[in-house]
Amino acid sequence: MVQTGLDRLLADPSSLEGLKVGLVSNIAAVSRTLQWSVDALREAGVDLRVLFAPEHGLYGAGADATAMPTEWDERRNLWVHSLYGPQDKPNATQLKELDLLLYDIPDIGARFYTYIWTMSLVMEACAEHGLPLMILDRPNPISGFAVEGPGVQEAFQTFEGRRSIPIRHGWTNGELAQWHNRSLTRPADLHVHWCEGWSRDQWFDETGLPWVSPSPAMATLETATIYPGTCLFEGVLLSEGRGTSHPFEWIGAPWVDEQRVAARLNELALPGVYFRPTRFIPFNDRLANQLCHGIQVHVTERRVYKPVKTGICVLAALLAEGGENFHWTRRDQHFWVDCLWGDDSLRHQLTRSSDPLRTAQEWDTSASPEHRQRWRDFCHPGYPVTSV
Repeated sequence: MVQTGLDRLLADPSSLEGLKVGLVSNIAAVSRTLQWSVDALREAGVDLRVLFAPEHGLYGAGADATAMPTEWDERRNLWVHSLYGPQDKPNATQLKELDLLLYDIPDIGARFYTYIWTMSLVMEACAEHGLPLMILDRPNPISGFAVEGPGVQEAFQTFEGRRSIPIRHGWTNGELAQWHNRSLTRPADLHVHWCEGWSRDQWFDETGLPWVSPSPAMATLETATIYPGTCLFEGVLLSEGRGTSHPFEWIGAPWVDEQRVAARLNELALPGVYFRPTRFIPFNDRLANQLCHGIQVHVTERRVYKPVKTGICVLAALLAEGGENFHWTRRDQHFWVDCLWGDDSLRHQLTRSSDPLRTAQEWDTSASPEHRQRWRDFCHPGYPVTSV
């Protein structure tokens, strides 16, 4: 039976006795019994003084890429400082009365999921102000065994990729924190409350832990499995399924011939995936209220499925399909897909190719030897591989 760092701390909270504690968290951070970490820690006698929240806010209700306010939570009588907006890390005033800061937010295993970069900024703030930080670790829901995709070149670093790690990074929060801390000129006083009973090759639905959606568009483990590849569609003028019941699983636009695109993709025989033609109407976001023709990504064997490889093949198929209808879009002065990918090579090579789908099919999306070695160096020895 897997226990998260939160569950292990709740079983023995004596290490926090007498300490004034802050917590970085959101509503998805729950115990095995589905009790929210904020309430569970207070019931265990932890003296919580202040809360900090990432993108989407403490209750996970905010839209993506939307700044959240700092506000007083009347139900719990605590200030909730937003770390997604004008302020992206705790300041000296907010930390000065604390003895320890806890971090407990579920991740989903992809570089562009912003919570891990909020964690990195929290670490830097703790290092700057001499405040101990404790990470309450949780399993990587899409397993911690596979690593895929490029890193990020410095010119393309954004809040969706502050440092160079593969798109599917293969780490837990605790492992990511140790890697990031090692590179800081002034490291934080970092402590990790590791999980117990988790092996790297376990997927979330094999842990016995309850799944709670960590953000509005990440409702299921199936979505999280596909997301490292289809999040690339945030950077082109297509619908990636936001505003539907299947975000990141339904991809399309009004000009797509769904039968043709699905057939071309299925001819590639990519491992562990099938493409089903479909139609959908997003009720908000891009292409809202327009009938989109496209495909649904169905993972048939997740242990061999390569989400990044799959994502660029779908992108290439739609580029080939769209012609003048296909548009790369800009956001924040950058080609957004370039920042998600980590450099401009994907956009340039697919655009210049006479056969984008063949180019994508032949593209090696394996993590570089350097990134794979770094991943191995920071894999926690208490998380073994048991069945691969």
